Amino acid sequence: MRRVTVFVNGTSRNGKVVAVYGTLTDLLSVATNKLGIKACNLYNGKGGLIDDIALIRDDDVLYVSEGDPFFDPQNDVRARDDRPGAHTDWLTLNIGGRLFTTTRSTLVSKEPESMLAHMFREKAVWGNKQDACGAYLIDRSPEYFEPILNYLRHGQLIINEGINLLGVLEEARFFGIEQLAEQLEVAIKNNQTPEDHSPISRKEFVRFLLATPTKSELRCQGLNFSGADLSRLDLRYINFKMANLSRCNLTHANLCSSNLERADLSGANLDGANLQGVKMLCSNAEGASLKGCNFEDPSGLKANLEGANLKGVDMEGSQMTGINLRVATLKNAKLKNCNLRGATLAGTDLENCDLSGCDLQEANLRGSNVKGAIFEEMLTALHMSQSVR
Repeated sequence: MRRVTVFVNGTSRNGKVVAVYGTLTDLLSVATNKLGIKACNLYNGKGGLIDDIALIRDDDVLYVSEGDPFFDPQNDVRARDDRPGAHTDWLTLNIGGRLFTTTRSTLVSKEPESMLAHMFREKAVWGNKQDACGAYLIDRSPEYFEPILNYLRHGQLIINEGINLLGVLEEARFFGIEQLAEQLEVAIKNNQTPEDHSPISRKEFVRFLLATPTKSELRCQGLNFSGADLSRLDLRYINFKMANLSRCNLTHANLCSSNLERADLSGANLDGANLQGVKMLCSNAEGASLKGCNFEDPSGLKANLEGANLKGVDMEGSQMTGINLRVATLKNAKLKNCNLRGATLAGTDLENCDLSGCDLQEANLRGSNVKGAIFEEMLTALHMSQSVR
């Protein structure tokens, strides 16, 4: 087995001893890993280009370049620093007014396909602008560039406290450092606080109520109360619009003049609740229980349940004088012994609805679907004028 010593082109320090095997491409690959450069050409000590691995002898000293011509390592150090493609010379970068000093090797070795590598692999190729002190001008944020430079130095992502990861990510993407960008994306995802969608408990809500003046409207729009116990609470004038109240216990709660528009009340228990003047437009109360509820406001303010989904609800014995149930869905609902005097039921779906024992005097049922509905033991007669368009 042959062994050779390889140096970066133009240098005679920090050489590496490597084994020669396979093809010339294999040797260049080994030199790339050992020297941290993208090895393209091999030269002997006299500057001869080696194009066949058979020309290499045991204990030869070879010089590896990234495509630049051979440079004699015995020449003056200053001349060595001026040669194209040198990887040991020092550079100063002016990033947004802040100076960073590093080596050309740091900028090109770790991420050879990045923008920085292409900018500084060979001098003057990109026409990089320099300030009066010779520092290369780059119009980027120094705060976000520093972690990138440190990554190129030692390969580790280290972010000081107070540095926005999103800013560093944008810089990594700008300079085309893909591996660092992937690490930053993972770090940002891990640092994100998970959204809390857990329902509000009775204890938390009571605290909100106590902290709110009695004359102020408490805004609970869109909040999640799913399964909460809100029974017997004073919930007057509260805005529950689009809130999730599914499976809530609202028995004997005072919901007078509250706004439940488009709220989810499916499976909720509102038995004995005070619903005077409540707004439940387009709400979903499918399968809810509203036994013995009071919708009747002595002042004349009418409850509005227009367009609500009340499929299968149990509203037995509720007081609903003047209630607005226009185009609501009450299919399979139980309205036994309800007071619906003067109620608006125009266009309402009452299919298979149990209305036995109800008071429907002056109620408007024009255009309603009463297929299969039960009208037994009615307190007042149902006139044709009430149900015909």
